[in-house]
Amino acid sequence: MDDLGTIVPDRPVVIGGPTACGKSALALRIARTQGGVIVNADALQIWSCWRILSARPSPQDEADIPHLLYGHKHPGDAYSVGHWLRDLAPILAAFKNGGPRPIIIGGTGLYLSALTEGLADIPPTPAAIRQEADAIRDRDGHLVMAQALDPQTAARVDLKNPMRVQRAWEVQRATGRGLAHWQDDTPPPLLPLDHCQALVIDADRDWLATRIDRRFDIMLKTGAVEEVQQILPIWDRDALWAKAIGAPEIVAMLRGEISASTAREQAQAATRQYAKRQRTWFRARLKKWQKIPRP
Repeated sequence: MDDLGTIVPDRPVVIGGPTACGKSALALRIARTQGGVIVNADALQIWSCWRILSARPSPQDEADIPHLLYGHKHPGDAYSVGHWLRDLAPILAAFKNGGPRPIIIGGTGLYLSALTEGLADIPPTPAAIRQEADAIRDRDGHLVMAQALDPQTAARVDLKNPMRVQRAWEVQRATGRGLAHWQDDTPPPLLPLDHCQALVIDADRDWLATRIDRRFDIMLKTGAVEEVQQILPIWDRDALWAKAIGAPEIVAMLRGEISASTAREQAQAATRQYAKRQRTWFRARLKKWQKIPRP
């Protein structure tokens, strides 16, 4: 945004957009101009192990402006969108009591929709059912679980996303109700759209692809390989913390399975594909948000 005059200074700001589109830079501009605390809404930037690969704000930026919910969970910790909402609630409560205005930014669509639309109060999945689901996915693939979903849930869930399908299967198996039924009983949101200024960055595909490729090259030059090397002894490709794009490719390189150039190309391609999915999701789900051009 060339002009921040349209940003209301007395409401929380929520900024969504695809990876590498400039969300963090925009949040910093708003915070430095109007004040506020920057709050993470990215499911990868919560993990302590991924500063570089998750493109977390720099230590300098975090020192200049207060940043919350970044790098506060360690590999192996349990974390979900429900945990994130519970972590965010006291920050919003503090604002209502005169505290700093939250500037909430991220590219995780589920976090953004749960925040502004509400989250179904689904009971935790028992460990035995999670293990059963893991075994089915490893043995037969996630599409076997997709076939067992009720029609309403199957119509809503991203059937190309193994973890989304598994989550829906686990909910149905554990509760006897489809995920869609739980979603239809969703309680009021923590931060309704009419209580905040919700912005979504509309980034041009080719411009974004160039930014993505350039940013990953910078990551490689500034320690991404060393970051993955540190986590290699406990690497678990199915863990939540292991979903950082570029990490599986660098792991394969470190294990001698692919070359450095192949790892680079595959990671860049995976990031571009992820950005495409984000842009598609935002267009479909964030129609009521204010669309703004790339910063």
